[in-house]
Amino acid sequence: MEWTTSFSSAPDDANGNGVTRRIPADKLELRRSSSSPDLLITPAETPVAVSVAASVAGSVDGSADSSPISTDELKKAFRNKYRHVQAIHSQSRPSCLSHDAVETPSFVGFRNLMAIVLVASNLRLVIENIQKYGVLVCIKCHNFGKSDVRLGLLLFFLIPCHFLVSYLIELVAAANARDQRAKTHKKTGRSSPTVDQSRKFERTWRTLRVAHCINVIAVLAITTYVVYFHIHHPLIGTTAEVHALIVCLKTASYALTNRDLRHAYLHPVRGELDALPPIYKECPYPYNITFSNLIYFWAAPTLVYQPAYPRTDKIRWGFVFKRVVEVVCLCAFIWFLSAQYAAPVLLNSLDKMHSLEYVAIFERLLKLSTISVGIWLAGFVGVFQSSMNALAEVTRFGDREFYEPWWNSESLGEYWRTWNKPVYSFFRRHVYGPLRARGWGHQGASTIVFLLSAFLHELMVGVPTHNLIGIAFLGMAFQLPLIHFTQRLERMRSPAGKLMGNITFWVTFTILGQPFAVLMYFYAWQAKYGSVGRARELGLAAGGRGRVPLFEFLL
Repeated sequence: MEWTTSFSSAPDDANGNGVTRRIPADKLELRRSSSSPDLLITPAETPVAVSVAASVAGSVDGSADSSPISTDELKKAFRNKYRHVQAIHSQSRPSCLSHDAVETPSFVGFRNLMAIVLVASNLRLVIENIQKYGVLVCIKCHNFGKSDVRLGLLLFFLIPCHFLVSYLIELVAAANARDQRAKTHKKTGRSSPTVDQSRKFERTWRTLRVAHCINVIAVLAITTYVVYFHIHHPLIGTTAEVHALIVCLKTASYALTNRDLRHAYLHPVRGELDALPPIYKECPYPYNITFSNLIYFWAAPTLVYQPAYPRTDKIRWGFVFKRVVEVVCLCAFIWFLSAQYAAPVLLNSLDKMHSLEYVAIFERLLKLSTISVGIWLAGFVGVFQSSMNALAEVTRFGDREFYEPWWNSESLGEYWRTWNKPVYSFFRRHVYGPLRARGWGHQGASTIVFLLSAFLHELMVGVPTHNLIGIAFLGMAFQLPLIHFTQRLERMRSPAGKLMGNITFWVTFTILGQPFAVLMYFYAWQAKYGSVGRARELGLAAGGRGRVPLFEFLL
């Protein structure tokens, strides 16, 4: 529909001359006459009548009553006629990427672009690698020595026996606690322990503490000795060492938690039992000292002992099957990347490291960083998302916050608090918290936690590779000043500070961290058991006590 508009006004001055008036559109009342197809526009707030003649293309029902025409229709008619007068620049607006922008634009498109670029660039490198070296993946190249396999299986079944020892210790302690409580005839929560009772409890705990310490240290010491001196294959050694470390931490948590529960059971101060977590009432001490309770804690995906845990109603076997498939696919992915891509890069770096060509070493670090991060991310998803969720589903373990969005960390401290929640929860509950309760400051307690964590990292990496060179320990210790630096950026509470903190984390993580450690431990392995000259072409390191596939060293 097209509109032709003409304006005229009634005489307003003394001489009868017409006076032209400009009236805003929102002050007009627009009506269609019942006797003609013209539009009548009447000012809503003035006595002046303004007639608007409009030629309408099409038929108009002359018998219809006058009906109001909306302002939007008038504006649309005006735009259709005067197409070149629309006000494009009608207000002040900043660019969407400027700091003055009211709303921050979404960067989902850039995220998709970066994902495409990352996949394309790495796919190109893999294709180039295959064209240059051929297919290096070899299913039959595994060299699991019979002695390594036997010792690995023996450790796999013997390590959990330390749980049984801890259970027997606590079983004796629980029986003793029942006898003591029966003799005292004290009602729970009504009085504090006497001096004699406190001394007797401390004497008993010192005896139990010695027994638990021997048990906890033995599981780690025996496994470390066997792996370092008698298991040559690094993959078998790493599996045994990690298993021993998990049992060590779980046994320590089991002993420390039951110590506090036993004290509250024997000598409760008024209201202490009520202050215990409500979930503990489902299985109070000493009824939690049962073999079934111990077995559940051993299988549960947590390092922190509780008498009871939140549980789900049923097991979703379809969910378990999907997680198991994810684990298998991710293991195959890690295997392929390690054998096909990381192995040649490491082998080609040995001569550069031997001749101390620093620029070439840095170039190798950058080249290794991409594949290292890819392998680590696949391992992270395989362990914390797939494996632990599958285990949690089978055991009906309800609390599955195994990690938080660590990739958005604004400081290194936030990363260590969020990427591995089971380990973080253990150290916070059993190391950091007790130290703070004894009067230690935050910095001192955090330093103790990091040094202990650095020692355990060195055991997990140095023992299976038979090279206790301290790189993992120093790498963890070096993070303390970086954590202090990024904490200041985190406290800035500004976008710039958060950005700098996240960039610092990623640079440290992708270049200065894992790639450098892998390169150093591989160089130490080659220096001890083989050399580039004796290495089988692009895959196997020879010498020492046998041949071990290179990519298995990386795993």
